[in-house]
Amino acid sequence: MTYVIHGATGAQGAPVVAALAATGKSVTALTRNPDAVVPGAQHVAAAGYASAADLADAYRGAEGVFIHLPVASEEDRQTYAHNILTVVREARPDRVVFSTSGFPIDPAIGGAAATLAAGLSDSGVSHAVIAPELYLENLLMPHVIGSVRERGVLPYPIRADFPVSWASHLDIADAVVALLERTDVTGVVSVGQYPAITGPDLAEAFGARLGREVVFDQITAEEFRTSMTPLIGASAAADIAGAYQAMSAMAGRSIAPETSAHKLLGVAPRTTSQWLADIGL
Repeated sequence: MTYVIHGATGAQGAPVVAALAATGKSVTALTRNPDAVVPGAQHVAAAGYASAADLADAYRGAEGVFIHLPVASEEDRQTYAHNILTVVREARPDRVVFSTSGFPIDPAIGGAAATLAAGLSDSGVSHAVIAPELYLENLLMPHVIGSVRERGVLPYPIRADFPVSWASHLDIADAVVALLERTDVTGVVSVGQYPAITGPDLAEAFGARLGREVVFDQITAEEFRTSMTPLIGASAAADIAGAYQAMSAMAGRSIAPETSAHKLLGVAPRTTSQWLADIGL
């Protein structure tokens, strides 16, 4: 039996492959390129969310499946969510772990992540939903880290007093490996720093790591959209900018400690300083 990892060459999937391989697990890496070389994977398969038939071949007989929806238009994400649910119900892998990637799963808000989370809950298949808030890796986007390096300014579209339980993709991988083993833990598992930290706290950690003063700069959601568009496309950038605009009315984005990976799994999140050291910045 094997563990099936979506986006195995990507930012979220690759650390999961590496973490599973480190424990001696058999891994099937799903990518868009069947000729891709994926360190740690025993098998590589070309299977995408747009093809239910390809997913069925990959999921059938799997000991576990790790899912996260890609950054795409909401219409495409809804299609992917429905395809995943159809195949999970038919192929019935032993365990499914889904990362929301920070997207809301409240049915009242809606969206593809909410559709997928609700469908998994009704599928009868053992599953858990990993719920991070914002990714530290967002700070490595060229227009963000470039500004930090060149100007000593960390630009991001949140208020300076906006607390966030930041998490890294490495933290997600740790939680995924634990949840694929701990089938007794179901439902939503929060991943991220607690207590939550602010933009100036992030800037301070970058400054300490780089040996220079770094200050936080609140930019607008529109400025963020403009910077992201060349990286992810106009539609996806607009959706994400809209989410950040909505955050401006929120008090913060902190995880609930009672449902945290730290409490439920004994998996502690990295501090910003630990993460910077781990990625070798």
